[in-house]
Amino acid sequence: MLAAAVLWGTTGTAQAFAPEGTQPAVIGAVRLAVGGLALFIFASARGVLRELKGWPLVPTGLAAACMAAYQVFFFEAVAKTGVAVGTIVAIGSAPLFAGGLGFLVRRESPGLRWMVATLLAVAGCALLTVPKAEVSVNPAGVLLALGAGIAYAICTVAAKGLLEERPPDAVMAVLFCIAAILLSPLLFVGNLIWLQEGRGIAVALHLGLVATAASYTFFARGLEAVPVATAVTLGLAEPFTAATLGVVLLGERLTGSVMLGAGLILAGLVMLSMPKKRMPS
Repeated sequence: MLAAAVLWGTTGTAQAFAPEGTQPAVIGAVRLAVGGLALFIFASARGVLRELKGWPLVPTGLAAACMAAYQVFFFEAVAKTGVAVGTIVAIGSAPLFAGGLGFLVRRESPGLRWMVATLLAVAGCALLTVPKAEVSVNPAGVLLALGAGIAYAICTVAAKGLLEERPPDAVMAVLFCIAAILLSPLLFVGNLIWLQEGRGIAVALHLGLVATAASYTFFARGLEAVPVATAVTLGLAEPFTAATLGVVLLGERLTGSVMLGAGLILAGLVMLSMPKKRMPS
């Protein structure tokens, strides 16, 4: 899960190197298209897609639709209410929604340690994000960001159920191919001129192959082993990675609030990653 989150954290830096004129929602559609194709080829080569009959339609369709919806909700939220509020509300609300859904649907009790770790990581995410952009609150943008958090949580819960019966590579390939098809209309109405440049192609390949195909391969394997709430909270390593890359590659300032935010995220992740103590028999 941490490996997946680290790769997700490279998306912002990759987009910063994209040519001018790129549209965030279109980048999301290209990311799913390239990633979905790569996952399909990988799963086919491993022979895990030979039997597609008997797939549960409702959880499969729900997970794929939520994956596609997350892209649209998140990018629109950031456009309306800014990077700071959009990111905090979307990423910060996802673990809370995942914890509630995991308990209601799967009877997974997150526990006190998960709650403390999540609060630390969300607070750290806020400290990392707020100094980078002007804070403004747009009600529609906040609702869209909450929608992104809910979509990600529902997708994780549905995918968790599918992984109990299907190989992880097959699950990710099917979900992302369907999600890519759902967002494919954006590829026909959006601006794709940036893909004619070498830098644009490099960004698209990185987002699709590294930040999607590779990361969600790790995500699926991690989700098999940990509860839904824990999986989503571990994903908060994403803003930590993004902040680190911003300092190292983009020359962003390492302020006191950024250092404190990174420390809080690390504390939450370490707390959550530590093995539970077993009671003496």
